[in-house]
Amino acid sequence: MDIEVRTQSEVKIIKLQGRLSLGEPLDQVTGTLKDLLNAGHIYFLLDLQEVPAIDSSGIGLLVRYLTAAKQRGGSLKLLNPSKFAVQTLKLVRVLSLFEVFEDAQLAVASFGLGASEAPA
Repeated sequence: MDIEVRTQSEVKIIKLQGRLSLGEPLDQVTGTLKDLLNAGHIYFLLDLQEVPAIDSSGIGLLVRYLTAAKQRGGSLKLLNPSKFAVQTLKLVRVLSLFEVFEDAQLAVASFGLGASEAPA
């Protein structure tokens, strides 16, 4: 799993590449999100364009961190989920929990924050 984090406004845009599944990939993503939450970040945009598959553990992680962000007054939204990712999230009936975007700028604007650019 490759993970790239950048910041736009106060939103952490997290680009994932690889399968979001039990084991090392899930541990890496969990560690990244946990570190960001612990550092006080609460606005997350997960770019899933290059995530070909999500298993039940990956779905659990998405729901868990959506809940954690919301409990702190933030949110976790999805950007460009692959067709398989969308089908998987629909199948287990959690897709409706997430706001899903195809355009990064619209997604960032949806958080209702300032529009300044900042390095990650």
